[in-house]
Amino acid sequence: MLPCLNRCFVTSFLFILITLLLHVPLAGGAQVEVLELKGVINPPMASYICRGVKAGVASGIDGVVILLDTPGGLDTSMREIVKAIMGAPLPIITYVYPPGARAASAGLFVLEAGNVAAMAPGTNAGAAHPVSIGGKMGKTMQEKVANDALAFLESIARERGRVCSWFEDAVLASSSIPAKEALKVGAIDLIAPSLPQLLKDVEGRRVRTSRGPVILHLAGASVKECKPTAKERILYFLSIPNVAYILAILGFYGLLFELSNPGLIFPGIVGVIFLILSFYSFHTLPLSYAGVFLILFGLGLMILDIKVPSHGLLTAGGVVSFFLGSLMLVDTSAKYLKVSLRVVAPVAMSTVLFMVAIVAAGLRAQLRRPYSGAESLVGEEGVARSKVDFSGGQVFVHGEIWKAVSSRPILPGTKVKVVGVKGLMLEVDPQEETPRGP
Repeated sequence: MLPCLNRCFVTSFLFILITLLLHVPLAGGAQVEVLELKGVINPPMASYICRGVKAGVASGIDGVVILLDTPGGLDTSMREIVKAIMGAPLPIITYVYPPGARAASAGLFVLEAGNVAAMAPGTNAGAAHPVSIGGKMGKTMQEKVANDALAFLESIARERGRVCSWFEDAVLASSSIPAKEALKVGAIDLIAPSLPQLLKDVEGRRVRTSRGPVILHLAGASVKECKPTAKERILYFLSIPNVAYILAILGFYGLLFELSNPGLIFPGIVGVIFLILSFYSFHTLPLSYAGVFLILFGLGLMILDIKVPSHGLLTAGGVVSFFLGSLMLVDTSAKYLKVSLRVVAPVAMSTVLFMVAIVAAGLRAQLRRPYSGAESLVGEEGVARSKVDFSGGQVFVHGEIWKAVSSRPILPGTKVKVVGVKGLMLEVDPQEETPRGP
């Protein structure tokens, strides 16, 4: 029994030891974590970057590299990322990569927040003039916002040891410059063609973190990628303006199908889910209430055209209102935060065709002659089976015997025509005055 226990103990000990060795980096081997800030800077992106920085601090790695390729984004999300970088106790390198990438608008602030700011050849940075979000600003307010952004950018750069007069042009005149010129004016620290070369070039550089000065030893460091979680990917996808717009329209379609066909359940459930998801998406965007009301008003007019015959005037007005509201939906001058015209046009057209098809189907249903029930007998011909007058009688119509009344006396065997229906009683008129036979 004891030898068996000893073997089990030794096996378990070796298994635990091997597991630890596999998860602990070799002595003297540096390790860096790579985060990828690609796309619009918004709350989901800020959550991912801040989480990645915290994870790097918790894991005890030697540094973090943030790859930048962004057109800009929301000021609040940008400041959240800058705070996480500036307050990190480990070195953080911001790197505009790959060639062709950019750090525009809010991306420039993130670039300058790094302990080391680097760019790859063929990249550019700048155009950091604040965009209007949530309504137009007067000239005085625009100057205040621009001066505040400039002061913030210069304070970040000075904290990292960079003094650059070009920042004023970047913020106040939306100037953008390539990597070589950015290095020349002192906006960045170096240019590197690849990540391994970047880590080699920063070897021995002295930087200051929130815990104090640190000398970088990252040449040949192993790279650990930190990918966004499934939740962060989904939330970022939902925060795209075009996606939010399409979700809202699909949600409307679902509710419309459910209301027009009560009891289907599935369209109603899907419609509510899509609408809730679109509400989250619009929550992360500078929404225009005028655009929302125009869209709702346009949809209401198109739905009303189903009930009220207007010869298409209500639908035409609804189309114009829907289209204008879609263009005004996101209230900002930044194109990357607006709903694209390439999305609005086909969605508006499909909505129009959808509503026209519903209106046409409704008109056809109203004009179609009834083909079931007692009402379908109006206009049918038959034969009187007994004498029919105002007091009643029997007729043979459509293969059945019906009770009938007539304003004129009708003899048995006379052809009759149904002119009206009252409950289960037919109103008939004679087709000929003489009977068919004795």
